[in-house]
Amino acid sequence: MTPESPRPQPSSLTDLFISFTLLALQGFGGVLAVVQREMVERKRWLTQEEFIEDWAVAQVMPGPNVVNLSLMIGDRYFGLRGAMVALAGMLTLPLLLVLCLAVLHSHYANHPGVAGALRGMAAVAAGLIAATGVKLASSLRVHPLPGWFSGAAAVLCVALLVVFKVPLGWTLLLLGGVCVGLTYRILKQRSLKAGHLIKERP
Repeated sequence: MTPESPRPQPSSLTDLFISFTLLALQGFGGVLAVVQREMVERKRWLTQEEFIEDWAVAQVMPGPNVVNLSLMIGDRYFGLRGAMVALAGMLTLPLLLVLCLAVLHSHYANHPGVAGALRGMAAVAAGLIAATGVKLASSLRVHPLPGWFSGAAAVLCVALLVVFKVPLGWTLLLLGGVCVGLTYRILKQRSLKAGHLIKERP
């Protein structure tokens, strides 16, 4: 895609609905990996940086992360109508599918093959999430915070949640607040420095 070419975007509300429906139907155990691949790598509706920024906002908002993200992407291109259509695409067919699977599961939940399949699916979902996390980590190279600090913050976040059992809300408020504050300070210093350099030019 050259700088002169138009940016890819959904051609219509129908395109938006179908895209999110297909995306949702791929998301067994979590759709983070699927959303990143479809929105950034295949369709290019979002850049990697935009995806990470939107995903960060979706994480701290109440409700399921991917639902929040679908609302944000739909609103980005078609306003409120796009948000509602993207949400409908994300939920309609998966809801019907889950209802059907719930009926089947109630009859076959005790079957050893079903239990083994669910355990295997959970392992695959965990691997997809881990692989996506590694892929998204590449964007930290252009982040204002030093790489070692970002890595330490990620490790501390996991430790607070898993080891010390700190509630997610407090972890986001404390650790997220520190990182946001430091990032804002660094960007402000860079902006002031750039302003001084411009004034000093003859």
